[in-house]
Amino acid sequence: MTETNAQAEKAQVTEAAQAAATSQAENLQPVKAKLPKRLLALLLVLTLASISGLMAKQGVLFCMLTLLMVIAVLGRQKAGLYMLRGYTIIQLGLVSLLPVILYDPDNLVAGPSTFHLGDWQGKLPDWLVFTVLILLAVLQVWIAFTPKVKAYCHIKNSMNIMK
Repeated sequence: MTETNAQAEKAQVTEAAQAAATSQAENLQPVKAKLPKRLLALLLVLTLASISGLMAKQGVLFCMLTLLMVIAVLGRQKAGLYMLRGYTIIQLGLVSLLPVILYDPDNLVAGPSTFHLGDWQGKLPDWLVFTVLILLAVLQVWIAFTPKVKAYCHIKNSMNIMK
């Protein structure tokens, strides 16, 4: 009788262990990451900039590639993540070189930059404009390299952005 009790206890322990393992396996299933709000804001800015570039017929190919990159990121593609990161790094490099490029003695224009926003006309010093552009580019790089953005783009997806 003790042997049957021991066997029954072993069977119960084995069943309990299997049930625990099954519940752990169910809990380990990957949770889909939600679209981070800051990534959504960045993609919205890139989309608006691309659409305005298309309407102005300036850099049409570049604007189309930017829109494809936005679609790839929204599609959670690894290639879209890599394109976004490369795009932001190149943009930061170009914006950082902008003061050097514009202050070439042959291209030098004296005086502050003039901006027209509707009826408002403002004159801002160049150092302020460059500082704002560089800070915006750094913000874009920071957003592109946050862990939440990496978690949003599945690593298991292929490099095919058309998939």
